[in-house]
Amino acid sequence: MDSVAERYAAVCVELRLPANPYILQVLQESHKQSSQSSSKDGNIIKLTGNNRLMTVQRLSDNDVLALSKTLTDNVSVTGLDLRYNNITDEGAGHLGSLLQENGVLQYLNLMGNDIEASGAEAIAKALHCNATLMKLQMTANKMGNKGAMHFAAMLQINSSLEELDVGDCDLDTQSLIAFAIVLNNNRNICVINLSRPLLYSQQEETTVHMAHMLKVNQHLKELHLGKHEMKDFGVERLSETLSFNGTLRYLDLHCNSITRDGAKCLSELLKQNTPLEILDLSSNRIEDDGAIYLSEAIALYNTNLKALSIPGNNIGTQGLVSLAKAMRVNSTLSHIYIWGNKLEEPTCVAFCSIIESGRLPQENTDVAPYRVEGRTHLSELFHGLRRHYYWTPTYGTDGDPACNSVLVLRDTA
Repeated sequence: MDSVAERYAAVCVELRLPANPYILQVLQESHKQSSQSSSKDGNIIKLTGNNRLMTVQRLSDNDVLALSKTLTDNVSVTGLDLRYNNITDEGAGHLGSLLQENGVLQYLNLMGNDIEASGAEAIAKALHCNATLMKLQMTANKMGNKGAMHFAAMLQINSSLEELDVGDCDLDTQSLIAFAIVLNNNRNICVINLSRPLLYSQQEETTVHMAHMLKVNQHLKELHLGKHEMKDFGVERLSETLSFNGTLRYLDLHCNSITRDGAKCLSELLKQNTPLEILDLSSNRIEDDGAIYLSEAIALYNTNLKALSIPGNNIGTQGLVSLAKAMRVNSTLSHIYIWGNKLEEPTCVAFCSIIESGRLPQENTDVAPYRVEGRTHLSELFHGLRRHYYWTPTYGTDGDPACNSVLVLRDTA
């Protein structure tokens, strides 16, 4: 049987297209690795346009056509990572055809390409009949409201997709509400990223719809609502309905307008010891009072929260020291991220103490203690909850999206 690389070269000849040397090299390496491995789970072909290990020829629509034809009948390749290439709507159409014809593909990453509404429609409609794809990342493709509506409609039909990332895709109020309505009845989606929509209303209608969805949906485990211009009113609605939700483990509210009052609502939620394990409040403005509310809930009531991210919240000594004290009482909270707040010496001493005692492992926080002339300081470590932030550098094997998150929820949920 021909290797995938040999099949690709033959397809290029048939289509009268030049073979992309980057694709050939990756396919050849993948064939060697798969022949040496005894794994029966297949393999992921990583053709990322931002590969830092070599200079690459980014994939064009014609490259995607040849690759799709190559993989039509392939049963060994289970994933494609095509981030940061030059794929447009035409290439998305070729991938849509692949999704309709290939019966094994489970993972597709198209982050950071040039796919707009018609390309999104092609992929979404292909998923009406596809029964294998489990994870799709469309982050930072400007599909807009029209393209997003096709994905919302797809979720009414598709029965295999478990993770959908449409963050930074220029969604608007209409498509966000459509996603919320569809998720009332969808029993398959476990993870969805809806961050950075384009919203022009101050009424928080989208947050209200998401809150209603969370009261009904008992399957979603991870929800990303970063950059939604969410205020305390919206957080209060979410907190109220999450009291009735028994499945959500990861709530991402980064880069909103949440103050101490919103943090108080979330602290009341944490006091109820819901299943929530990861809470991202980075780049809000909860300040000292908000941090103290959270500290009280963590110290006295909550035994489920494992990670708290609060960088950039204008929190001073009082709030940060209270969180450090709460960690000494609470044995469940294992990850905390605090950089970008007011790290004065009492805070530095408090976090140095819990780090050096072993209570807070260095890899589970974004600060590291050091001393100069007898005084304790904290320096920044590039750790955090960043799996879905497309601009974040990887921390492990180049091109591996799982390495962007210090805490991997799927291993615990």
